[in-house]
Amino acid sequence: MPRAIAPKRGAGASSDILRLVLASTSPYRRALLERLGVPFSVADPAVKEEHRPGEAPQATAGRLAEAKARAVASRYPDSLVIGSDQVAVCGGEILGKPFTHANAVRQLRTLSGREALFHTAVCVYHARTGASRTRVVPSRVTFRALDDATIESYLTKEQPYDCAGSAKSEGLGIALIARIQSEDPSALIGLPLIALVDLLREQGLNVL
Repeated sequence: MPRAIAPKRGAGASSDILRLVLASTSPYRRALLERLGVPFSVADPAVKEEHRPGEAPQATAGRLAEAKARAVASRYPDSLVIGSDQVAVCGGEILGKPFTHANAVRQLRTLSGREALFHTAVCVYHARTGASRTRVVPSRVTFRALDDATIESYLTKEQPYDCAGSAKSEGLGIALIARIQSEDPSALIGLPLIALVDLLREQGLNVL
């Protein structure tokens, strides 16, 4: 069963919102969704995140976001399911989650002094009707020049091994960044809330 998240006090939510499910175990996405003040549950989508040969990065993000939502919807047929995914690209190279220290070092060396594009997709899937709405929000991030001492210091302190591109902008990773350009400040963290509010409304749920 997904774990229920209690609504914030004062949220003007209807009973329909109780069927909202976040198809992610990411604590960052959960914290972002909590900002909307509506009750929701979380469930592991158990979807393998992989890039298909020849697939555009934004297409990968959108496909995986919908796949995660659909995977959870099959288990919770009366739910409105939110799926999300993020793909980072720098110089034509796709940067996924590093998982290891060595991979994180390599990624940050690649990003040093360069611009990366983070494609963050969000999908809202209506399990009962099969209606699906997806949007991909780009964020351009310019990184400072990073020497090995800076990279090692950052990785030791924050250990961002579950973060695409190896830098958490919501944490100490902001010290590695020179500039961020995005239409949605929450997109880079992993769940574009401005787009999500629009998609939820299209599916019949007004968070206010």
